[in-house]
Amino acid sequence: MHAAEITALRAREPGLIAHAWQKRSRRPLAGEDGRLLIIAADHPARGALGVRGDDGAMASRTELLDRVATALSRPGVDGVLGTPDLLDDLLLMGALEDRNVIGSMNRGGLQGAVFELDDRFTAYTPRAIATQGLDGGKALTRICLDDPGTAATLEATAAAVTGLAEHGLMAMVEPFLSVRDAGGVRNLLDPASMVKSIQIATALGATSAYTWLKLPIVADLERVLDATTLPTLLLGGDPQGDPHDTYTAWGDAMTLPTVRGLVAGRTLLYPQGGDVAEAVDIAADLVHGNRR
Repeated sequence: MHAAEITALRAREPGLIAHAWQKRSRRPLAGEDGRLLIIAADHPARGALGVRGDDGAMASRTELLDRVATALSRPGVDGVLGTPDLLDDLLLMGALEDRNVIGSMNRGGLQGAVFELDDRFTAYTPRAIATQGLDGGKALTRICLDDPGTAATLEATAAAVTGLAEHGLMAMVEPFLSVRDAGGVRNLLDPASMVKSIQIATALGATSAYTWLKLPIVADLERVLDATTLPTLLLGGDPQGDPHDTYTAWGDAMTLPTVRGLVAGRTLLYPQGGDVAEAVDIAADLVHGNRR
């Protein structure tokens, strides 16, 4: 389905979206190997459109949809993470059948804004995720000890974790200790800071039964992940340097017992050389191996 057809359907039959969500075929959260490869595509809603120095790389919705649809068509890809606008488009395209769908919830902390750390929940709610038949929700939880907006973010994340658990749905929490300096908001990726952010985040909500973590690959990762027993998905991050180094780091991290897969966006959707299918296939082999 082309973008013009999607626009026409949205204009003529907006109720079709709710109907399509109810009719969508679903699958278990994790397959037989208990691992997940999720394509992340929620960056644009926070105003983060850049990839490898190109500030507008993700500006074209038509191109982004094509890249995500290609990724979702590859064997070993389990699902997608996105905001309602993008996921509704993919739904109308038929790209979400038999795939896990994770709704991105807090996109209010716009990249570069003076209120970036006041990261309000402006997209999906736990109730909407359950009603529409999504498989979980994701919360970015940046903890800045010098910013009073952090308290509201922690409270909102805790409510989201509790609300999703009430419906038996995954809460994917992405925690960081963050600071604001001359360059803007910066996440602290040293092992001690990551351990502290994990300890804070895992205690959010009335239960941890359905909580998963989304964490970057950092130095001394084995010690960092010893801070939790929660299933952890590694984030792909902003692609930099040689992609083979990135794949090697992913492969090494997959051997750790807490790691249950990968959530990657720009690295797979906008790879060096432009071959989305090839990049996704490499990631799928790293996550699932011969168990696909």
